[in-house]
Amino acid sequence: MGYQGHFRVWRGSAEGGGLEDFTVEVNEGEVVLDVIHRLQATQTPDLAVRWNCKAGKCGSCSAEINGRPRLLCMTRMSTFTETETITVTPMRTFPVIRDLVTDVSYNYLKAREIPAFQPPKGVAPGEYRMRQVDVERSQEFRKCIECFLCNDTCHVIRDHEENKEAFAGPRFLMRVAELEMHPLDEADRVREAQTSHGLGLCNITKCCTEVCPEHIKITDNALIPMKERVADRRYDPIVWLGNKLFRRG
Repeated sequence: MGYQGHFRVWRGSAEGGGLEDFTVEVNEGEVVLDVIHRLQATQTPDLAVRWNCKAGKCGSCSAEINGRPRLLCMTRMSTFTETETITVTPMRTFPVIRDLVTDVSYNYLKAREIPAFQPPKGVAPGEYRMRQVDVERSQEFRKCIECFLCNDTCHVIRDHEENKEAFAGPRFLMRVAELEMHPLDEADRVREAQTSHGLGLCNITKCCTEVCPEHIKITDNALIPMKERVADRRYDPIVWLGNKLFRRG
């Protein structure tokens, strides 16, 4: 049984814009992206929205629904009442290109700043040997679909544009943690996390974990363990003495 839903959708570009009101048909079992597509088909053919798989696996359709970062394709209309006005806006942390499409190039710049996996010398691809128990911690982070909702909701960059240069955001601090926890990676990820990727700016509010559509425990399993390793390196007297004796940086 369908009904007429009330939507407010942000329309505009980098030069400016605003919310526009629409009344559009909503059918049983639909998600917000279905309704946005119906708007395109019936009322706003020039409405810009980024999407691809419509299955919650490509991370393309990230936006904000009633102020909360979400995937349009994974937010069911049954979440809302029939009389509720649903507001759809672009991700606030990134510059608007047009309508619901934002420029997320910041994230790809941060990805390139992280040195690649560094295996032990003398071990060629195909010769890596690891036990499952040693890779389980980092495997969770591989579920990331790079929707960048965690970076969008992170107030370190959401509310402070000036932090973007120094802060990798939760998505790529998680990447650093993944490599640090890899049993064969030999790079000094702990030092990099603090000095190059801004780990110290994170104050572990867990907002990134709350919006992750893959339910990755970003804060508890990636960010906090990395902070603990930085603290051990810097402040543990035993570790400090070992670093001095073995001349570790």
